[in-house]
Amino acid sequence: MPIPYPPLQPDTAAGPARLVLQGISKAYPTVVANHDIGLVVRAGEIRAILGENGAGKSTLMKIIYGVTRPSSGRMFWEGEEVAVASPAHARSLGIGMVFQHFSLFETLTVVENVALALPGKPALDALARRIVEVSERYGLPVDPRRHIHALSVGERQRVEIIRCLLQDPRLLIMDEPTSVLTPQAVRKLFETLRRLADEGCSILYISHKLDEIRTLCHTATVLRGGKVTGECIPAQETPASMARLMIGKELPRCEHDARQAGSEVRLRLAGLSHAADDPFGTDLRDLHLDVHAGEIVGIAGVSGNGQQELLRVISGEAPLAEKFPVQICGVEAGRLSPGRRRRLGMAFVPEERLGRGAVPTMSLADNALLTAAHNQGMVAAGFLRFGRARAFARRCIDEFDVRCGGTAAAAKSLSGGNLQKFIVGREILQAPRLLVCAQPTWGVDVGAAAFIRQRIIDLRNRGCAVLVISEELDELFEICDRIAVIAKGRLSPVRAARDTSIEDIGVWMSGLWPGAEHTAGAPLATETPHA
Repeated sequence: MPIPYPPLQPDTAAGPARLVLQGISKAYPTVVANHDIGLVVRAGEIRAILGENGAGKSTLMKIIYGVTRPSSGRMFWEGEEVAVASPAHARSLGIGMVFQHFSLFETLTVVENVALALPGKPALDALARRIVEVSERYGLPVDPRRHIHALSVGERQRVEIIRCLLQDPRLLIMDEPTSVLTPQAVRKLFETLRRLADEGCSILYISHKLDEIRTLCHTATVLRGGKVTGECIPAQETPASMARLMIGKELPRCEHDARQAGSEVRLRLAGLSHAADDPFGTDLRDLHLDVHAGEIVGIAGVSGNGQQELLRVISGEAPLAEKFPVQICGVEAGRLSPGRRRRLGMAFVPEERLGRGAVPTMSLADNALLTAAHNQGMVAAGFLRFGRARAFARRCIDEFDVRCGGTAAAAKSLSGGNLQKFIVGREILQAPRLLVCAQPTWGVDVGAAAFIRQRIIDLRNRGCAVLVISEELDELFEICDRIAVIAKGRLSPVRAARDTSIEDIGVWMSGLWPGAEHTAGAPLATETPHA
């Protein structure tokens, strides 16, 4: 959704050089991530770093923040040469970073995670009050008492941003900070970033959302293949022209044929109610929904309104006491394990890439085994057929253009966008009867996002039923046949995408759909019989 601000003009960033990089290179055994990169960031400047997945953006940011040591090159901070030895050293200099892959301890609370990033030993009660104050001021609500493992991806993103803002950085690095934020939260964040820049803070901003880049950033540096290939002033470009700079060709467009849904119901939620395992979670209340063969149904909503709980129930991670509320391909599956649900024909793309979508330390071939072993012939007479696993992983890599060191590469060695492409490809290439996916293009560059969306549409055209849960309203309207909203654990009526609008869905995301006010205190049955 475009942010309603005029583009910034380049002459608003004219401060002295704060960060200078000269000849920065980083080589790994199988790839050169950065090669001879030069970069200047001035005080008060918001500079975008553009590039495809695997272009070297995140590696460069980790070098600046002290997570990764460069193979060669020099770095100057406020006029003096430095070698940033660690993130703690970077923070002492005044450099803060919001990571794409969250750097949070899941067994600790929000306030405990924030305290670890601050100097000294702050009092947790006082810090919790500061977190609430900052979260409310910037429109990024988060409860400091909650444990990280119980938070959705969007809520974890808020924690990362708040933790960084509390450090009062002079250089703020943001790697895909809005990928799982709502349009309202993005607007609030942009107000904050503009205010910080006006106060002299420098900002390095990585995003694949080109409308955001044009709206927010003074300048942009383009990386391709680990090298700087150009610079531009986003206010003087269009999203299409910036896409050409990034990928070297025109941005592909999705082709969406008319819906030809079949009568078979592949996923049915029949009065689904479920109490959240986490005391701070969201209870699901009387959800009704049918997803038919040959259609894509989207569910929009602000993060933390029951999406995580719904995904766990559908995937089988949170089995129910009764079997009938979740029906997959005609089978009452509420008490079935995730593996048995997959054998019914379901594929699943979780919202968390590392940890749920893939095991970080395992190879791509071994990660392919995790979900595709049985329906892709990787098991015979009780033995694993690793050759089949490698062949299937290679097919995922080739068909979805995954930039990596081959099938033996560890999942954690891939950039976020490339790992996302691999996980989506692994599920789609199994030719499922039902695909359930959350945030399918999170952290993926514009060209790859269009490709993934087209593959989801192609899967639907072959008769698959698809349920997409996403906070990207533009994405939902681009690919979905019907759209609903989840708010406070309740599901809105389902509407044909052509019969509603982004503005209507935005209002519904606050829980204000027709009739909702009359049922706020009681279970809500929302799905009407499908014609």
